[in-house]
Amino acid sequence: MAKTSVFEVQVQFGDCDPAGIVFFPNFLRWMDAASLHFFMGCGLPPWRELEKTRGLVGTPLLEIHTRFVQSATYGERLQVHTGIDEWRGRVFVHRHRVLRGDTLICEGTETRTFVMRDAEGRLKSVALPDDLRALCD
Repeated sequence: MAKTSVFEVQVQFGDCDPAGIVFFPNFLRWMDAASLHFFMGCGLPPWRELEKTRGLVGTPLLEIHTRFVQSATYGERLQVHTGIDEWRGRVFVHRHRVLRGDTLICEGTETRTFVMRDAEGRLKSVALPDDLRALCD
């Protein structure tokens, strides 16, 4: 991963199950937020602005893989380190590493694509324009 961003999360009591362990879907929610944080940090405008100026609606999720290594609980501060592992035409792979300090808690990859609306309003997959991709490399 050439360029990375760090998205901080303060784990709340409501993020945890009755045993006090972070409920696994919250990691996916934080990775999703870290994905947007990555693009904003690279200099891409918010999705609403990109839709108005370039027709790009966002980056829907196509596939996700997650591996849990350690548990986390409320009161802890986690860092989601995010970058792009691979560009494949219209598809890219985001890698996320969730850390508590130097301890790996969870890691995952998301396969995503950029989309635009066609003439009928349906979403269609497109490659990220070169000038915007250059901001992310």
